Amino acid sequence: MIFREATIQDIQQMQVVRNAVKENTLSNPALVTDADVEKYITKRGKGWVCTIGGSVVGFAIADLVDHNIWALFVNPDVEARGIGKQLHELMMNWYFEQTNETVWLSTSPGTRAETFYRKQGWIETGVYGKGEIKFEMTEQRFKAMMRDL
Repeated sequence: MIFREATIQDIQQMQVVRNAVKENTLSNPALVTDADVEKYITKRGKGWVCTIGGSVVGFAIADLVDHNIWALFVNPDVEARGIGKQLHELMMNWYFEQTNETVWLSTSPGTRAETFYRKQGWIETGVYGKGEIKFEMTEQRFKAMMRDL
């Protein structure tokens, strides 16, 4: 497994991963365009990928403009190998190197993603959009969680 910063050349494979997930699926894959991904990894924030054998199997994107986690997805074929956790750590370390602003994300209730974020120390703060759970993380909480690992 290789973890590295995402590039524009990775976008096509990132989209494959995004559309392979079984939870938090897009109702219409065209809702997240390649141009959207490019904007988030080059102008609004940064992204990371995990590759195995040269293929992207997971990715994460942090958005500094809206102070949120825009994406964290792992191909279901390689789940439970620590890929999501490592991408999360890379992304969060980078985010808090850039700003001390609280970061947020949302995910569907009752999903593995909800369980994952709770285990990473995210705090539920309400509802977002169409019934998604809104979570927040402060820099202090993230650093404390990393110390406890």
